[in-house]
Amino acid sequence: MTSDSHQDKRPRAPAMRTRAAALFALALAGLGAIVLTAEPAPLAAQPTQATDEPEERANRVLYEYGAPKTDALASVYKLMTTNGCLEKIQRIFKPFKFPIDVTLRAKSCDGLENAWYQRPDVTVCYEYIVADILRNVPKETTRAGVTPEDAMVGPFIYTMAHEMGHAVFDLMNVPLFGRPEDAADQFSAYMMLLVGKTEARRLIGGAAYTYARYFDAPKITTKVTAFADVHSSPLARFYNLLCIAYGADPQQFGYVVEQGYLPADRARGCKIEFEEINFAFRNLIQPKLDPQMMTEALSVDWYREMEPRASTAPAFIKKPQGATPYYRR
Repeated sequence: MTSDSHQDKRPRAPAMRTRAAALFALALAGLGAIVLTAEPAPLAAQPTQATDEPEERANRVLYEYGAPKTDALASVYKLMTTNGCLEKIQRIFKPFKFPIDVTLRAKSCDGLENAWYQRPDVTVCYEYIVADILRNVPKETTRAGVTPEDAMVGPFIYTMAHEMGHAVFDLMNVPLFGRPEDAADQFSAYMMLLVGKTEARRLIGGAAYTYARYFDAPKITTKVTAFADVHSSPLARFYNLLCIAYGADPQQFGYVVEQGYLPADRARGCKIEFEEINFAFRNLIQPKLDPQMMTEALSVDWYREMEPRASTAPAFIKKPQGATPYYRR
C-alpha cells in the first residue's frame, strides 16, 4: 500500500467531532507524511531465500579410510581397501541429492565395536567389522546356502545402508511415523533389494545370517530392560528382514517360509509390509534421486570383484567364547 492511497482513504473528521477526534486525525496526517518521506530500500539489498539454503545435488557422498591403530586391525583395513568396500557404498548413494556432503568413514575406534551416523558422517569401526561380521563368517557354505562371501558382504551392506538411512531421513527431511532404528532397518532392506538385482537373495541371506547364532537355543533368557533398547531385538530384526524380502518377491524368497525361517502366520502379511515401505520410498525419497546416477548404481556387482582370499576372516580373529550378548548395535 502506497502513502498516497493511505492518505486518500484517511477519514476526515467533521466539525461536530470532539477535540480528541481532531487530534487523532492530526496524528494520522503526521503518519502519512512520514510514509511519504521514507524511501524504500533498493531491491539489491534485500536478502533472498535462495542464498540462505544449501544446494541439494547428487554426487555428494565421500569416503575415507582411517589408518589402523593396531597391527591386528591392519588386516581389516587391507581387506576393506582391497575390495573397495566404502567405494561401493558411495556408488549406491551417489544419486541421492543431499544438501551437504556426507562422508563414509572407516576407522579404528579404540576398542569400540560400533557403527553410527552423526551429521555429516557415517562411521564404521574396524573393531565392529571384526566383532559383528568377520567372527561370524562360516568356514563353508551353510545348509541354507549362505557362502562365506555372503556372510561378509550382506551384513556390511546392511549395516552401512542402515546408517545411511539415518542420514537420508535427517538431511532429506523424511518424516517418520515410528522408531528411527526400525525405519533404518526397513530402508536398508529395501536398498539391498533395490540394488541387489539377481544378488538380492545372497545379500539378504548374508545379512540374516548375522542373527543365526541366536537360534542355538529354542528359548532365550535376557533382562527385561533389554527390550528398552532403541533397536528391536535381534530376532525381531531377523524376522522383519525376511518378511520384507518375502513380501517383495515371494517366488525368489519362498524358501524362507518353506524351510521354516519365517513363520507362515507372519508371511501372510509381508506383502503389505513391503508395499508400505515401497510407497514411502517412491513418494518421499525417489523424487530426490538423480535418475541417471540411479541407473548406474543399480549395476554395482558386489561379488565379481571380491578377492579370492577374502572369503575367510584374518587369522587373528577368533570366535567369541561364552554367551552372545542379546543386543548389539
